[in-house]
Amino acid sequence: MKFSIAQGSRQGPRPYNQDRLAYSYHRHAILMVLADGMGGHQHGDVAAEIAVKTMVEAFQRESGPMIAHPAQFLREQIAQVHDVIENVRVRKKLSESPRTTIVVALIQHNKLFCAHVGDSRLYLYRNGLEEFQTQDHSVVQSLLREGRITAEQIERHPHRNKIYNCLGGDKPPQVELADPMPLSEGDVILLCSDGVWNTMPAITMAQHMLAANMQDGVTRLLDDADAASITVGDNMSAIAMQWGERNTAPLAVSTLDLPDDGATTMLNQAGAMPNPHALDLTDDEIEKAIADIQDALGRTRQHIKKEEF
Repeated sequence: MKFSIAQGSRQGPRPYNQDRLAYSYHRHAILMVLADGMGGHQHGDVAAEIAVKTMVEAFQRESGPMIAHPAQFLREQIAQVHDVIENVRVRKKLSESPRTTIVVALIQHNKLFCAHVGDSRLYLYRNGLEEFQTQDHSVVQSLLREGRITAEQIERHPHRNKIYNCLGGDKPPQVELADPMPLSEGDVILLCSDGVWNTMPAITMAQHMLAANMQDGVTRLLDDADAASITVGDNMSAIAMQWGERNTAPLAVSTLDLPDDGATTMLNQAGAMPNPHALDLTDDEIEKAIADIQDALGRTRQHIKKEEF
């Protein structure tokens, strides 16, 4: 595999940044994940951090050398994020569960597998044009699908920022999976939070993804989003990857040069103003919450196997 990849995040006009994003890759597979903590609930940044770390850890644990069942992996691991968030809520005695969106891309065997919950998006660009886009789990998108509003009415709709599907909270998430998509030379995959796609025309986003250098493309994308969000807006985050054996970007990665074991991971925790109301949650506590869920699932699987015999 050969690709170039870049990520970035901006705080925007918000008092602190609740977005979290990361990518991880080894010789045979790549994972990209972005989570947007929901500001209408307490500790959205914690939910987003749990989401990213849970997915990266699962990828590193189960992709040896590749994920056996990609769609099942995405569905089950995203559902587990919800359980880990609830575990943390109980441990920390929180009055409500932290909440977050998530969008995940998994690439292996020259195919893109993706899943999402909420309104963080994945775009696939081919030859400079939008080939695929995830559909938001939002009130206005639902109304649009039902023909009750027009696309032009979305921007002025009073519920344009409300989503009905997330990780954390009383209801288990409905994980939406896209059909596997074969990748072509030069394809660009973009994951971004609503603070990005909500600020500029779709054609402008596509033009930024034509950049020969993905870091330049992501920087320009975030610059435009930041400029459009001087007084009103959201945190803005993006990961972009250009695919192809003929990739000549200065920072292009060829996984043929990598060892068979071990993964390279880049976490972007959005260096910005610290959250004064941040939950005191260490990496070790997150690891323990993830391990608890894994242990519980392991015991459940063993019990099922015994019943089958």
